[in-house]
Amino acid sequence: MSRIGRMPITVPAGVTVTIADDNTVVVKGPKGELSQKVDPRITVKLEDGTLHFSRESDERAERSMHGLYRTLVHNMVEGVTKGFSKELEVNGVGYRAAKQDGQLVLNVGFSHQVFIKERGETKIDVPAPNKIVVSGPDKQAVGQLAAEIREVRPPEPYLGKGIKYSTEVIRRKEGKTAAKKK
Repeated sequence: MSRIGRMPITVPAGVTVTIADDNTVVVKGPKGELSQKVDPRITVKLEDGTLHFSRESDERAERSMHGLYRTLVHNMVEGVTKGFSKELEVNGVGYRAAKQDGQLVLNVGFSHQVFIKERGETKIDVPAPNKIVVSGPDKQAVGQLAAEIREVRPPEPYLGKGIKYSTEVIRRKEGKTAAKKK
């Protein structure tokens, strides 16, 4: 039995979970509404405010999906109650970020500005010119948007310039050294 898959998910107050006939789980809460279609070989039951996941057999594919779908639904429940966020830092002389007309404007050493739009319920906030916060109820969408922002100018190892996650550690490299004397 999957250790993750057999753990029940407690549904907090203020969150409603509905399971459709085609095995689609819909979670509604104060921060939004998310849905996930679950593989038909995985059964989802809602009993007394807790969700239980089970599988039909012990085949390799079903074992892997058991924990996967339980984790996806758990992230949905957590997302509509607390939400998820990723924090990015902009490092470099003259590098800065700003929010303008619902989109992120990045000045990161190119001859032009880079514009990134907010998507759906995923929001971008710029509390400081060198800090970007991506937040929303969908963990996958928050991570994807943060990765796309970082991809504009990934951090480089020599000077440390670029956009990085706030928890990321950049391993610095030594530059060229003067020619050795014999």
